[in-house]
Amino acid sequence: MKLVMAIVSNDDVSAVSSALTKNNFYCTRLATTGGFLRAGNTTIIIGTEDELVDQCIEIIGSEARRRTELVPSTASYDIGRYASFPVEVQIGGATIFVLNIEQFKKL
Repeated sequence: MKLVMAIVSNDDVSAVSSALTKNNFYCTRLATTGGFLRAGNTTIIIGTEDELVDQCIEIIGSEARRRTELVPSTASYDIGRYASFPVEVQIGGATIFVLNIEQFKKL
């Protein structure tokens, strides 16, 4: 048995969880917050058989896409002035962890 933990952007989580459910994967969603952009995201937890891990990851990857977004950034000058300018960053996609588990019971 494996435990798949996928950290997904809030923009993609509905599509990811719907696709997983359609393919008979049961999942639990936990609201989490990212450290880099302090943006909201969701951690999806899936318990599955070893042979279904690749299919699970493929489904997550097909629904959680990386995209580019402009976010405001500020720069400080030595004379106490600040300037704001947009910075292009990659957002979206998924960070996936696969862990071995000894038992998986659904009560």
